[in-house]
Amino acid sequence: MTHSPATQQYMEKQAGDLRPGDFVFPPGDGPAEEIAAVEVENDDYGVAALLLVTMLDGGTLRIAVGSSVPVGDGVPVDSEGADSSAADESTTDTSPSGSSTSAGGDADAPTGPAVVVPPRPETPPTHTGPSAEELALIPEPDGTPEAVVRAAAANHKGKNGVQVLADRLAKGINTKSGSCLRDLSDLAFDLCIVLRDPDHALAVADLLNVLPFDGNLDRWASIERALALSSFICREAGQTERAAVYEKLLRAPESQEEDPFKARINARVRQRSLNEPNLYDKEIFRAIDNGNHEAEREWRFLRLEALMFLRAHGGSKTIDEDELARRIGNELESVRA
Repeated sequence: MTHSPATQQYMEKQAGDLRPGDFVFPPGDGPAEEIAAVEVENDDYGVAALLLVTMLDGGTLRIAVGSSVPVGDGVPVDSEGADSSAADESTTDTSPSGSSTSAGGDADAPTGPAVVVPPRPETPPTHTGPSAEELALIPEPDGTPEAVVRAAAANHKGKNGVQVLADRLAKGINTKSGSCLRDLSDLAFDLCIVLRDPDHALAVADLLNVLPFDGNLDRWASIERALALSSFICREAGQTERAAVYEKLLRAPESQEEDPFKARINARVRQRSLNEPNLYDKEIFRAIDNGNHEAEREWRFLRLEALMFLRAHGGSKTIDEDELARRIGNELESVRA
């Protein structure tokens, strides 16, 4: 295989058979690296689709479950195929009596290869949730959740999208229902982005913002959207202290993993997603090329959500807060045009 160094021994192994302790060749020309942990990520249908492989040195690989990958024993060999023991022999000398001894050593006490233990990855920073005083910056809802929704929709008679969502929610809001939470976050986004009504959007979003992370990622996705939107609204209005509360709530689940090893893996995966966000460039360009303005607007709406999330996170190593603010402004103009 051309992507594996010719100077190292290797064989192929199904990705699904990889286990901690195996040595796998990462893409490129480097040596085989030892696997420390293997995690399986399922697709939306619950079927294993992707392996997240963490190396002993802290690096990670994403491998499709059905792939074949080059693995080895981690011992390099020279270009003629002789193993590293040949290099050891080149350092031996013959004693007058004819016995072979290692240079500077004793034939009866041979030493094995040195084992280099990589540095332990740093513990990810801990994000604490807001204090009781900070949470007090989020006002109590004006009436029942259903009343809040009805009040927000009352200002936008004739706007079909908002009215459909409001009518459905006004029948009863169940915060344990993922679809209900999604409707609430959709309503908040429509009110803010499409109808330019940030005050009612924030009131609706606050119905979600105070809900804790319960481990259900589907439900949390809607709450996360609402928190990012709320941070944006408050920062645009100069309410930086209240915006900071939403941002703390957004990041608080990141410190809930009690296992230090898993916490470090999660932090690396999260940082990679922040540094390499999906901003739907290909989809937007394709829609532009096809002259499909409605599809372009929908993809730009998703890009706007991603940018707001990044801004609520304080930016990333690749896009700072000033650049995020500029891009958010551009996308707002595009989706509102």
